[in-house]
Amino acid sequence: MEKKKMTCPKCRRAMQRREEEKEITFRGINICYTGTRFVCPECGFEAGSLEQTASVQKNISEAYRRKMGLLTSGEIIEGRKKLKFSQEELAKQLHIGIASLKRWEGSSIQSKSMDKMLRAALAGDCVCGDPYTGNRTLSIPRVKRVLTHFEASLNRKILKKHDRMLFAAKYLWYADMAAFREYGEGMTGATYAVLPYGPQMNNYKDLIDDILNADVTKAEPLSEGEERIIAKIAATFPKDRMAYDAAHREQVWEEKPTGTLIPYTDAVRLTEV
Repeated sequence: MEKKKMTCPKCRRAMQRREEEKEITFRGINICYTGTRFVCPECGFEAGSLEQTASVQKNISEAYRRKMGLLTSGEIIEGRKKLKFSQEELAKQLHIGIASLKRWEGSSIQSKSMDKMLRAALAGDCVCGDPYTGNRTLSIPRVKRVLTHFEASLNRKILKKHDRMLFAAKYLWYADMAAFREYGEGMTGATYAVLPYGPQMNNYKDLIDDILNADVTKAEPLSEGEERIIAKIAATFPKDRMAYDAAHREQVWEEKPTGTLIPYTDAVRLTEV
């Protein structure tokens, strides 16, 4: 429940609640949103409650989504309820974790590709997305971009010629899975299989030369969120062997027969990142 009253911490007078239109630049886009705050009529001191801060974040998110032609949280909720879907049922239809859907029904902003899938699901279309590609099309240049970013974070090479990607694939797998868990979309579109030496990029032997020779400038730039995920994984596993050992402790790898593909929906069960 939103706070109705607030006392000025300076002169101890009752503050007045005001609502006003504001304009800001958010993600490079100028948007207008409605915000509320408390103002002291005596000294002019301004303050906002936690509820007001959350409301402002939500209003900014909704205004941005409307301007960019994305479904707002209200439209997602309304569409889901028209289908009589629970959050869990819609998440399953989209092949994503329920945490991602909950964030989109809050203040988090979905990507354009996920918005397209949401619209299809809410229109009653059958199966959306691909649980084995992280709702992306495989991009070899982006695989190299992600690994190159890891190298910058780790301050060493992890993608090497004649390498079996024994360690690089573990960093890549964690990055793709963590991005899917958080945003409902992987980073590269790669598929991963259960192999004796841990989760591995499917058909990596056929792809390694293409990855090494890929033109990174042709890859989609990493978002701030993706860069944050890579930095966090690099900090968690500063040494190659740490990422390798962690991947072997993951139940989603351990429980499956060799050769089985690992669905991105297993991302919610990861324990090491």
